Amino acid sequence: MSDSRTPQPEKPDAPETGAGTDTGTITDTADAPDAGSNDTRGQRSRSVLREIASGDPLAGVLAVFLAVFVGSVMIAATDESVREAAGYLTARPSDFVTAVWEAISGAYTAMFRGAIFNYNVDDPALQWRPLTETLKFAGPLILGGLGVGLAFRAALFNIGGRGQMLIAGGAAGWIGFQLDLPLIVHLPLAILVGMAFGALWGGIAGLLKARTGAHEVIVTIMLNYVAYYLLFYALTREWLLKTPGSVNPKSPPMKDSATLPTVLGDQFNLRLGFVLALVAVGVVWWLLNRSTLGYRIRAVGENPHAARAAGINVGKTYTVVMMIAGSLLGLAGVNQVLGTVSSGVSLDLDASIGFDAITVALLGRSRPLGILAAGLLFGAFKAGGFTMQTSENISVDLVLVVQSLIVLFLAAPPLVRAIFRLPAQEAK
Repeated sequence: MSDSRTPQPEKPDAPETGAGTDTGTITDTADAPDAGSNDTRGQRSRSVLREIASGDPLAGVLAVFLAVFVGSVMIAATDESVREAAGYLTARPSDFVTAVWEAISGAYTAMFRGAIFNYNVDDPALQWRPLTETLKFAGPLILGGLGVGLAFRAALFNIGGRGQMLIAGGAAGWIGFQLDLPLIVHLPLAILVGMAFGALWGGIAGLLKARTGAHEVIVTIMLNYVAYYLLFYALTREWLLKTPGSVNPKSPPMKDSATLPTVLGDQFNLRLGFVLALVAVGVVWWLLNRSTLGYRIRAVGENPHAARAAGINVGKTYTVVMMIAGSLLGLAGVNQVLGTVSSGVSLDLDASIGFDAITVALLGRSRPLGILAAGLLFGAFKAGGFTMQTSENISVDLVLVVQSLIVLFLAAPPLVRAIFRLPAQEAK
């Protein structure tokens, strides 16, 4: 995409007011025209990111299909019965085919029982419990995917989800066990504090991008390490997060007044965090498609130079986007501390969600509803993987392999189109 003509950005579904001028105190130095070769590389990286994050949805579905297919091959290749039948393949090929079918179908049937519906039990509550486990795992993935996807829409690669979750989880955890307040005050306060700290941590990267043009990938990677060691320090000090008298780096458990309540009763682990994730999907959809700020985000993501020529403060937009993205990932960290693992803050509270959120955002094409669907899919992978391991003796790491393959195929749309002989995607 050439920016020498500085075309005006398109305005689909854009508000008529507020998009023309935008004044702010943040110096707009990011992607300045005099950046030379750095600006050329920035344009190239934004173009690649836009192709990956907003490509043909069919390519995303086919990427999942390819990943599952390769996973099936790995299941068959590592199954003992299949290897045994392969020893006399030429004599009785039907045994080999049967062994392959039983290995693959057994694995995915077990995943279905662990993620959707367990038909091996009679109690209706136990039958549908797997679905609630899927929703439980999907909640923070959806929130994290929204945070990463929103940054994608502004052509920013936010891979600082882990740091934003750690900082937010630590702050919400301190509120959760340190204060004695009624539920109606304690829980909202802990949630808001966690989101505020996540927004602060994301805003640092956005502000550095706006002020100095520092690449957000490098900044967010470094902030991940800073957040990890700050949390580690806090977990070694009793006046911060450490449990008095304990040698383990873990905080005291959350008080009941700061714990996210269950939404379907105590027999299920599904908590209010999933409802908050659904609300966040609606809010982000409205923000991107019906608000002036959403128009600015989309315009900056398409072409920052054209957006600047239209009077949009690109630097300020970068900062605001990263703050909102950080607050969403912070809410994912809050969900972990106050809901999923309310026994205390620890260094592994992010549970790799910060990085899995990147895959969710890519698979969802940075669209809120797409991220919702992708989060549910990955939640099913996580919930069903444990059942697959226990009943079929298949390593749960295979699920990680499938997720990694999805990322691989999503990051190479031309490869997916070539495999399935799809027409080349038209330039937008």
